[in-house]
Amino acid sequence: MIVTGFDFGTLAAKVVVMKDGEIVASEISNVKTVPEKVAQDILEKALSRTGLVQPDIDYSVSTGWGRKRVSFANLDMADMPCLARGANWLLPSARTVIDVGGQSIRAISISEAGKVLEYNTNDKCAAATGRFLELVAEALELKLEELAPLAFKSKEPAKISSQCCVFAESEVVTLVNEGRDIIDIVAGVHDSIVRRLAATSGTIGITEDVVMTGGCAKNERLIESLGKQLKVDIKTVDVDPQLVGAIGAAVIAQEKASVS
Repeated sequence: MIVTGFDFGTLAAKVVVMKDGEIVASEISNVKTVPEKVAQDILEKALSRTGLVQPDIDYSVSTGWGRKRVSFANLDMADMPCLARGANWLLPSARTVIDVGGQSIRAISISEAGKVLEYNTNDKCAAATGRFLELVAEALELKLEELAPLAFKSKEPAKISSQCCVFAESEVVTLVNEGRDIIDIVAGVHDSIVRRLAATSGTIGITEDVVMTGGCAKNERLIESLGKQLKVDIKTVDVDPQLVGAIGAAVIAQEKASVS
């Protein structure tokens, strides 16, 4: 059985191809053009590594902000159920999922079967998201992947008090102009994000195992600091953490195909 799961976010589109319950290919791309074209392009790239073609697909499920733009999907679903199922499939012991994507935060309490029990999300502001880290990197003329290693070196993180993405970025620029060490500014940015993540996830009650997903789960400084803040050992997954929602969509697609 061949199934696919799409996760179409605000900044990145992801697809996972499963064959008989195993991941055989995946693809991630920035969303910069027409959504339908991006979806088709990443599917073709993923399939090209498997020897499969689109007519071989038995069922497709799409999720994420642009899920309705994947015209060839059999079903579109909200993102939190897909994140929950993907985390459960990868880490069956997971009971709390903290997903930090390009412009959103989701804290989800899940059951043993991977069902959503309770959840909380951020407001419309992109503070404490991947986009905020991108803006900080641009303001400091750094690469995104340089931020975490620099933050680890700080012994005196700067205080970033603003809860608004725009104002926080302005605060970073002010600290630079005041002569604060870049290392301490970057560490302060990480700490401000951790406070926001802890506040968002704390409302649902933290039950271990806790797993972090989304692009920001690639940032080891965030994971370590959030774990200390929440007093838990935060787990990561063995695949690119941006793929968890797409994996969940593929798992659901497999179930739908089995009964259709």
